[in-house]
Amino acid sequence: MKTKFWIIVSSFLLCFTAKSQNITEPETITNSLQAVNVGKIVFLRNSIPLEQLKESDFLETVEIKKENNFYIRIFMGNSLTNYLHQLNSNLSVDELSKNGNFQFTFSVDDKTIYTENLNLGAGTPQSKNKSTTLQIPFFSTLQEDSWGRFLWSRFYYGNGGEDALFTGTHVLKIEVRPYLKYDDKTKVGNVIAQGIVKTEAKEVEINENQILIQKTAPQNEWKTSSAIYDTIIIRELNKRIEEKRFKNITSIAVIKNGELLLEEYFNGADREKLHDTRSVGKSFASTIMGIAIKENYIKNENTTLNQFYDLKKYKNYSQEKEKVTLKSLLTMSSAFDGSDQNSDSPGNEENMYPTDNWVKFGLDLPMDATKQIEKNWDYFTAGVVMLGDILQQRVPNGLETYAEKKLFGPLGIKNYKWQYTPQKVANTAGGLGLRTLDLAKYGQLYQNKGTWKGKQILPKNWVEKSFTNYFPENKNLTGYGYLFWKEIFTVNGKKYETFGCSGNGGNKVYIFKDLPLVVVITATAYNKPYAHPQVFRMMQEFILPAIIKP
Repeated sequence: MKTKFWIIVSSFLLCFTAKSQNITEPETITNSLQAVNVGKIVFLRNSIPLEQLKESDFLETVEIKKENNFYIRIFMGNSLTNYLHQLNSNLSVDELSKNGNFQFTFSVDDKTIYTENLNLGAGTPQSKNKSTTLQIPFFSTLQEDSWGRFLWSRFYYGNGGEDALFTGTHVLKIEVRPYLKYDDKTKVGNVIAQGIVKTEAKEVEINENQILIQKTAPQNEWKTSSAIYDTIIIRELNKRIEEKRFKNITSIAVIKNGELLLEEYFNGADREKLHDTRSVGKSFASTIMGIAIKENYIKNENTTLNQFYDLKKYKNYSQEKEKVTLKSLLTMSSAFDGSDQNSDSPGNEENMYPTDNWVKFGLDLPMDATKQIEKNWDYFTAGVVMLGDILQQRVPNGLETYAEKKLFGPLGIKNYKWQYTPQKVANTAGGLGLRTLDLAKYGQLYQNKGTWKGKQILPKNWVEKSFTNYFPENKNLTGYGYLFWKEIFTVNGKKYETFGCSGNGGNKVYIFKDLPLVVVITATAYNKPYAHPQVFRMMQEFILPAIIKP
């Protein structure tokens, strides 16, 4: 009788709230287990439908292991949209759904480790408007297509969660709040659900020999640096790589004052391995374009697409398409209706790869009326393919031969491997295979303002243009130049600016602005949400503190 009474009272209160305060009708809470657990997050070993769920299924302790399933279920007293309505009562249901979502906070042993405002696109409008309970997989053998798995990966692998929970017994606490973005502001509500669980993890045994700093083998490409660095920090970094706390790392190289300071390989890689660096190869398109402009094979980066293509022969012709410049392609701001950040975008790179002509795929796309050329940044791989095709048209004997003669040859890079487009043109979208020390040469070329062994291979002004941030007002972007990313690290309270190459999996070449430093990291964490965050942590917490003196 008490249970039935509680359900009736809960339903009445919720109904009353819906009439007086809600903007949309949520699900009615009729399940007794849900009713007595409103405001709680419970932890589960398996996916269990609500109607089959029992309190005996709630976990008090979970062992963090890849082969173990780990779910949470959130019990709320209202739907997300109604919680968002409390943050701004002037917005419509549709506006609330599109501009708000959950904020998750993960704490370990009473210390906040990570807070994330869930991507606005996570979850369906129906779920946001109606659902009062959600079951979410954090990791599972079923590999469900769920934002929960990626949320956990970002916390655990990319933002310190694994370190906090790595060995021993700990207390994990999760809090969920609503957040709303409007008028360029973010407002966060009160906690709507929270839960606590104990975690257990066994210590990983590491042999001392596995974490020793690797000696640089004899070679004639670089002078070995005698600079001092903190070996204890680097050994700790090696330990974490061996423990798989930093995952899929294959190499690290550090060049200081033009000399090889550190060279380490992991997970079966060695000095001769050609690393599939994915979109690191895009930056090479920028380099070759700079050389081609210097040699007058292309007038300048302000040249428009209509100088290379009869755009009226392609689909979705418009006057605006005639205005697309090489600079806009170099800076990911061409205003085509293409975004690799949006899986639903017509011009997403995954739609390009199955086609038999990638250049035509890009040129057939319509323009995006919400974007302005050279004003709005949006990552667009097809645009870099166009740059490669333009180079193929204009430089002597084609892109591949020209790159060998003007870039790889002068740098002494002898062993490398292109991938190709369906038209057998060297693929500037990515996938260029290079050795770690050759990637370091490429980075040092930019550190030297375009010179290598006293010869000006790349114009100094092109390096400066490449390392200019063209989108300082974009709050979601640290900075972007001519197919180079801006990144900022903070060490001992001081900020250090870099521009560099970045590729899927965690592949990086960092060139520092105010330090005589180049850092190369290669990795194979392809399509993993932790790939780039873990490399950032490696740099900021280990590599740079070991090299930069306080």
